[in-house]
Amino acid sequence: MDKNIKRKIGIPFVHLLLLGFGVIWIYPFIWMVTASFKTNSEYISGGLSLLPEKFQFENYIRAWTTANFSTYFINTVIITVSVVIIVIVLCAMTGYALGRYEFPGRKFMLIAIAATMFLPKGYTIIPMYTLVNSLGLNNTLAGVILAESGGAHILFILLFTAHFRGIPKELEEAAEIDGAGFFRTFVKVMLPLSKPIVATTGILQFMWAWNSFLIPLVFTLNKPELRTLGVGMYQFVGENSIDWTGAAAAASISLIPVIIVFILFQRYFVEGIAGAVKG
Repeated sequence: MDKNIKRKIGIPFVHLLLLGFGVIWIYPFIWMVTASFKTNSEYISGGLSLLPEKFQFENYIRAWTTANFSTYFINTVIITVSVVIIVIVLCAMTGYALGRYEFPGRKFMLIAIAATMFLPKGYTIIPMYTLVNSLGLNNTLAGVILAESGGAHILFILLFTAHFRGIPKELEEAAEIDGAGFFRTFVKVMLPLSKPIVATTGILQFMWAWNSFLIPLVFTLNKPELRTLGVGMYQFVGENSIDWTGAAAAASISLIPVIIVFILFQRYFVEGIAGAVKG
């Protein structure tokens, strides 16, 4: 068979195969969203069917008001935005120092940072709790933000390190000739050239902080009003029953900001990942 014919047959087949996998991948999310409009009895007996018999918009009202998700949403926004900003600044500065400068102990520092990848988060929660508690920040949003933004964030540091290492040195030298110091060169020259890495770090950290469960749970045990959306899902678990449709509506609400952020910054995200793979 001619190669062109094989190619014409093969490409549509691959597209159909990928489309099938895409449908399988996204189906649980679609089912969750449609399930949020069902009654609890229909949710349990409906199986894998998507369309509800009658749209129950009160599930969202119940999740937003009765389950206190309006407060949890605001808490999650404050914590997530703060954590993303702190992580981007710290990782960018660390990556800049490791990627642009040679100094004694640089390799050891990289190895030490990489070694933290093998520490399970559950093992660090006790010393983290002790530190935050000693600072008097336990049961506060500031304590949750500090605990969430802590850690080495090795993936982001390595992304910034590889990116800054690939920037031509002439740009730095030109900035120095213009009288720019270390900090001004970093802010005015290097950071604007790192938009794809900043977007990649921001999107990934946004998703992790937005969906975080363990740290917000531990650091807000005595103040339920400071809970985040992830912890607030417990509101739908009763002593004798579970509000499944309310939980589905709450999960759909918590999913919307993540989708919006990814859509807005997906171009930079793809560029950042592609640049990291190429590097």
